[in-house]
Amino acid sequence: PGVPGLSENIRVRSVLGRFLEHSRVVVAGVPGDPANPLRALIGSADMMHRNLDRRVEAMVELRDPAHVRHLDELFELAFSPDVATWHLDGEGVWTRHHLDEAGEPLRDIQFAIEKDYAQRRRKGRRR
Repeated sequence: PGVPGLSENIRVRSVLGRFLEHSRVVVAGVPGDPANPLRALIGSADMMHRNLDRRVEAMVELRDPAHVRHLDELFELAFSPDVATWHLDGEGVWTRHHLDEAGEPLRDIQFAIEKDYAQRRRKGRRR
């Protein structure tokens, strides 16, 4: 990511936290652009030779627009500057970003998602 003339428009961020997850999500396209609509794939493989050549891995495209929008919202959260992440630079070096400019901890995305889903479950039970 970030290599001029090759990948200057690509950012790689890891939101690894309390839960070690192995799922992968790929979202491409432009929200609201009929010429380049959002497409989303989910799967288990991180595109490495050891995973693709010697294991059974799967990726599937999501077809329900509501599911694609939900994944896009998760990406917006993941790329929010107030969420703790690891950033990969063009040299292949990961840098941890977990404090804001004042030295305060940034939000944990997994905790935020877990809290949001718990609230959704509670609201669903009240109906």
